Amino acid sequence: MTAEPDLHHFSSFDGTMLAWRELGQGRPVMLLHGYMSDAVTNWLRYGHAAHLAASGWRVIMPDLRGHGASAKPHDAAYYPPDVLARDGQALIAHLALTDYDLGGYSLGARTVVRMLAGGALPRRVILSGMGFEGVTETGTRADFFRRVLTSTTSFERGSAEWMAAGFLKTTGGDAAALVRVLDSFVNTPPEALADMTSPTLVLCGVDDHDNGSAERLAAALPNAQYRGVPGNHMSAVLKPELGQAMAAFLAG
Repeated sequence: MTAEPDLHHFSSFDGTMLAWRELGQGRPVMLLHGYMSDAVTNWLRYGHAAHLAASGWRVIMPDLRGHGASAKPHDAAYYPPDVLARDGQALIAHLALTDYDLGGYSLGARTVVRMLAGGALPRRVILSGMGFEGVTETGTRADFFRRVLTSTTSFERGSAEWMAAGFLKTTGGDAAALVRVLDSFVNTPPEALADMTSPTLVLCGVDDHDNGSAERLAAALPNAQYRGVPGNHMSAVLKPELGQAMAAFLAG
């Protein structure tokens, strides 16, 4: 297995220490991972970052607050509304990026939308594993994960909750910090999506409906296209087609 890129740290807007990795040289693209995951799991383990790096990109992959190698405070004060988007903007400022691309998977995609709402101006955007309802009605997914993280009983084998609980065990996530992350979610009104004009790829597993309709999300954005890849929410990120589609869009 190829060695993981070196881990770097920076102090975010409120002094919280966050981690990121980089792979490749060239035009910068920042990729944000999904909930209960980290940069290694989403972007490195299955070759997506390597494919992008080989295609000429400098791939910047932070671990979101409460995840991976980043700080995982339990105090609610560290999780104000839109904290993940503010962290993303802080890393952009720390790296002095002025011309860059931006993408995310699941929670990462939702965070990208919030960064756009907050004024981020990437050249191109990738929203993967995300649908319209996942950005406009965040409470549905937040309630699902809160149930998974706080339940004192086991879930029915094969259920969505059982799968999520199993994933949490494999990643060794900090449940107390992850619950706090849910408290920071902010809905994005449909009319705000209409103002997000960067060329956007809405990229989703054809069997992935966890965050609502990806096609509807693409239709709500003024300069977006939808593309389906094999898999569901958990499996699409394992397949090479995801990274290939990302590279093709960024190169377009």
